[in-house]
Amino acid sequence: MSTSLDMLQTQSPVALQRRLPVMEHFYTLQGEGAHTGRAAYFIRLAGCDVGCVWCDVKESWDAERHPGRTVEELMAIVQASPATTAVITGGEPLMHDLLSLTETLQLAGIRTHLETSGSHPLTGAWDWVCLSPKKFKAPLPAVFPVANELKVVVYHRSDLAWAEQQALAVQGDCQLFLQPEWSRKDLLLPVMLEYIQSHPRWRLSLQMHKYIHIP
Repeated sequence: MSTSLDMLQTQSPVALQRRLPVMEHFYTLQGEGAHTGRAAYFIRLAGCDVGCVWCDVKESWDAERHPGRTVEELMAIVQASPATTAVITGGEPLMHDLLSLTETLQLAGIRTHLETSGSHPLTGAWDWVCLSPKKFKAPLPAVFPVANELKVVVYHRSDLAWAEQQALAVQGDCQLFLQPEWSRKDLLLPVMLEYIQSHPRWRLSLQMHKYIHIP
C-alpha cells in the first residue's frame, strides 16, 4: 500500500508546482478599493514575509499550516459559485507562482484580480492588480507600472506623505485610494477626509465588509 510520501514522490514537478497553500476561500462582496460592492470569489493563499503589525490575518503567514490545493480543485470551487471574478489575496500571494491558476481561471471566463504588497516578482495573468505597498517590505519597482489600483493603508498621519511617494511610481491612470487601518479609523478618518478634499486625486477606501459583517 502506497504512503502519502510515496504518492508525492511519484508526482511530476509540474503537478507539485500547481499545488498552492490555501488558508481560506469564500464567495462574498469585495469590501475595499475600486471594486467595492461587487461579488467575487476570494482565494486567500498562505505565506507572507511582510509582517504588518496590524495584519488581521496573521494566521495566513505560515504556509505550512495550511493544506495545498491543486489548480483543478480551486477551479472547481470557483465554478461551483456564480462568481465571474476571482480575487487572489493573502498572505502575500506573489510568494507563489500564479501563472497556472490565473490562466486556468481566465480560460474559464473568470476575471482575475490580485491583491499584493508587490514585495515579490509578479507572476500570473491578471485583469486587475491592486498594489497595497507596505513600509515593512518595499514593493519591487517592476510592480508599480502594472498596478491598476494603488491602495495605501494609513496607520499614522505620516503615511499620507509616504503614500504620495508611492503614487509617483504608478501610471497616470492608476486609481489611488487611502484606507484607514481598521483599529485606528475613528482617529484617522477626520484627518483623511480633510486630506482627500485637499488632494482630490485620492479616494477613500473603507473596509465595507467589516461594517456589514461579511467575510
